[in-house]
Amino acid sequence: MSLRNRKIKIWGVGTLIILIALAFSSPSDRYFEIAKNLDIFATLFKEVNALYVDEVNPNKVIKTGIDAMLASLDPYTNYIPEDDIENFRTQSTGQYGGIGAITSRLNGKIKVVMLIEGYSAEKNGLKIGDEVIKINDIDIRELSREETSELMKGQANTPVSLTVLRYGKSSPITLNFKREKVKISNVPYYGMVSSDIGYVKLTEFTMQAGKEVRNAVNELKDKGAKKIILDVRDNPGGLLIEAVNITNVFLPKGKEVVFTKGKLTENNATYKTLNNPVDEEIPLAVLINSGSASASEIVAGTIQDYDRGIIIGQKSFGKGLVQITRPLSYNSQLKVTTAKYYTPSGRCIQALDYSFRNEDGSVGAIPDSMKMEFTTSNGRIVMDGGGIDPDITVKKDPLSPIARSLYTKGYIFDYATKYHFEHETIKDAKNFKLSDAEYQAFVNWLSDKDYGYTTQVEKKLEELTKNAKKEKYYQDIKARLADVKTTLEDSKKNDLIDFRHQIASLLEDEITSRYYLEKGSVESTFDSDDDIIKAIEILNAPEKYNQILGKK
Repeated sequence: MSLRNRKIKIWGVGTLIILIALAFSSPSDRYFEIAKNLDIFATLFKEVNALYVDEVNPNKVIKTGIDAMLASLDPYTNYIPEDDIENFRTQSTGQYGGIGAITSRLNGKIKVVMLIEGYSAEKNGLKIGDEVIKINDIDIRELSREETSELMKGQANTPVSLTVLRYGKSSPITLNFKREKVKISNVPYYGMVSSDIGYVKLTEFTMQAGKEVRNAVNELKDKGAKKIILDVRDNPGGLLIEAVNITNVFLPKGKEVVFTKGKLTENNATYKTLNNPVDEEIPLAVLINSGSASASEIVAGTIQDYDRGIIIGQKSFGKGLVQITRPLSYNSQLKVTTAKYYTPSGRCIQALDYSFRNEDGSVGAIPDSMKMEFTTSNGRIVMDGGGIDPDITVKKDPLSPIARSLYTKGYIFDYATKYHFEHETIKDAKNFKLSDAEYQAFVNWLSDKDYGYTTQVEKKLEELTKNAKKEKYYQDIKARLADVKTTLEDSKKNDLIDFRHQIASLLEDEITSRYYLEKGSVESTFDSDDDIIKAIEILNAPEKYNQILGKK
């Protein structure tokens, strides 16, 4: 064992002994230890501040220490300094003072990527694809997207001007707006995916989420919906009470939705539905994926536990921890985990180990021996230990390297902007499709663009070559490696054709958003979204639907 590893091991054992001692020590002893360590921290910082070779930024250094301390607990216990309080309020309430424009940095440029319907940005001429270069005469080209967003936000009824570069215009144009109170909708879209199936997309759990879902389902029923798809994919969660309100749309009054248990008894609580439902019989499909977390998992887990609907998609994120906020000095706040939540069957969906996840953030494989079995109302077996397992898993084809490259480098976005300014109108979003000629025009447009990408096979080949040289086999297999490399390069030349379906779907999504905003972006995927297609199939097969739910 190396000296370094021995030191780490000794330190670890020493830390464990201290923790055990603290756990079984009296309150007075614990308070002394807390006071002692705070004193050590304060004197240490004073010495560093006085003696360190460079100037020390107190705010930055202390925040780094606080963040590291909280990160050792769990990923969701966070320190919120005063400068970040406004962003935190926006996340909690879905409201902010602004113009209703969403921007992102693409290829080093700040561009408008979406407009919220009905607000100042849309009404006063801003367009998706515009490159923002100035806000109130401040050049923002070297600023981050976050800094740009802060400049755009402000008190309602205050003016703000944006100078933008627009496709087809030879010189910048300046647009004037009045900030207003912008409310980001929890339900950015609801509509009919077929003659009798309604679809509700839920992206947030801020205040009024339950009311928005309730209103959407009522309106869809008025339009003839006899079945409902509730989409909580990529919804990171939010207010727990709104998860209760949303399940209440489909469950009767008085049903337990979730209960929480923590170290302090005051954090133990049971949450039940409080109102009469919209419809407790209508067939229901809930769509989830690895980005569905927290409140989304409460909704999906509760619907599953009561056999109220089928869960379709991929395993959810696995966040079963409850946070509350506590005020700190100087207008800062602490968001701290106080309890775990449990679905009606008694299972906690918190990942057993939240420190290790797959690249997409999803829960890794967990051995069955580490899971516990629970049963739904109809006696179906469900498991804990990391996320909600769907009743029907839909395998998702990963995005091809070429499609990912075209998307991340902004070529799909830029071509959609070009297409929009060259076509005054298009078909409605559900029926819009690129023709063969239009797709070929896109391919031709790419001819002088650098969209180079490396496939996983090429990475493996490069690794094999490196290892072959290291282990002295390279000369023996050099010719074969060269043949494989040539074959791969020839094959990549066809990728724009071989992966046309993926690339065209991304293009159609982006193009329809230019004409129909969020609505267009959603509706354009109805005929290509495997989860939605599977939900429609099951909802249209009553016997199979009832069989999955264990109904007799």
